[in-house]
Amino acid sequence: MPFYENVFIARQDVTTAQVEALTELFAGIITAQGGNVTKREYWGLKSLSYRVRKNRKGHYTLLNIDAPAAAVIEMERNMRLHEDVLRQLTVRVDELEEGPSAMMQSKGDRGDRGDRGDRGDRGPRGDRDRGPREDRGPREPRGDRDDRFRPARAPRPEASSEGAPE
Repeated sequence: MPFYENVFIARQDVTTAQVEALTELFAGIITAQGGNVTKREYWGLKSLSYRVRKNRKGHYTLLNIDAPAAAVIEMERNMRLHEDVLRQLTVRVDELEEGPSAMMQSKGDRGDRGDRGDRGDRGPRGDRDRGPREDRGPREPRGDRDDRFRPARAPRPEASSEGAPE
């Protein structure tokens, strides 16, 4: 059977228990059609990039699925009909990942980056305690900042005394 990864986003105002019940519902659809859900991960309540159906946040859940295509199509149909599901995406993959997904791996586990070491040129407050920069010299005055926003106008002609009422 083919392998699939499905991620769905539930509304922000449902509880975590309701999201787990949704996950059980969708996993039950897969198992009823002869498939198997190998992994379920609840990623938590996260901010959305933009508002989706008046929601700014959503509960993210990942399902790793080993099932026939008909079972996945039925699950997706039920997700589209369910009012608590904002978005869903199913992708066919060659093999399912073992262990935690990239979202669940510890943020502090950045062994490949190594230690950044001592920043000898900076104090505890960054570069603010180093004093003035000698390489540039004193600053030139900027003048009136509003000059940048005023449109350039042609100079007015001098008022002549000819024909002008006195």
